[in-house]
Amino acid sequence: MPPSDIDLNADCGESLSAWAMAGDEAVLHVVTSANVACGFHAGDPTVARRTCTVAAEQGVAVGAQVSYDDLKGFGRRFIAVPRAELTDQLVYQIGALQALARASGTGVSYVKPHGALYNAIVHHEEHAGAVVDAVRDVDDALPLLVLPGSEIERQARAAGLRTVREAFADRGYTPQATLVPRTEAGAVLHDADEIAARVVRMAVEGVVEAVDGSLVAVDAQSICVHGDTPGALAIAERVRRALEEAGLRVGSFL
Repeated sequence: MPPSDIDLNADCGESLSAWAMAGDEAVLHVVTSANVACGFHAGDPTVARRTCTVAAEQGVAVGAQVSYDDLKGFGRRFIAVPRAELTDQLVYQIGALQALARASGTGVSYVKPHGALYNAIVHHEEHAGAVVDAVRDVDDALPLLVLPGSEIERQARAAGLRTVREAFADRGYTPQATLVPRTEAGAVLHDADEIAARVVRMAVEGVVEAVDGSLVAVDAQSICVHGDTPGALAIAERVRRALEEAGLRVGSFL
């Protein structure tokens, strides 16, 4: 089988007990990699196991989506936790999902930080180091999904870890190639056709339009569609169709 041109990933398993995230499971029929919540920002053991089971049935790769210990804030608040403590929390999350994935007939194939942790490790040396430490302690063969040019990418590569460069379908970009903070205008996009066109341009031309209209270079092996964005399923379907219509092979980066 020829290698894929682009991976399509989504945050999944973010329902919690009686609170259900709309489309959380349905998106697994569209994407090729699933970032499964490990219980620290969202999800619970039952949701995680069910998500891993459906992913296995669909042939979708499972990744551990690790975060700060911030269930009330959905992992979107920075927490100034010491490096060693954060490492232990991340090891705990990866290990828990590994057990649930194994029980579901699959395994954890990569790691992706979530929310505030993802944004912090673009620049935060200590927390980027904690992520690297955790992956090395659990399994240094696990790839890390990273923002290109970030501190976590630099440290992970220096440690000999495999990194997979990621871009975001439904998020606004700054001229510095970072994500627009969710507290600012233009942070989240909602028009499926606009998002699909942006993604194709990312994959084919290697650029994305920033919020100020400038073009920013992106070098992405995987494109993320957020599972909690309103209309996430329709967006994911439109993005995949657009990529395939552009002649690209969509499949896991593994």
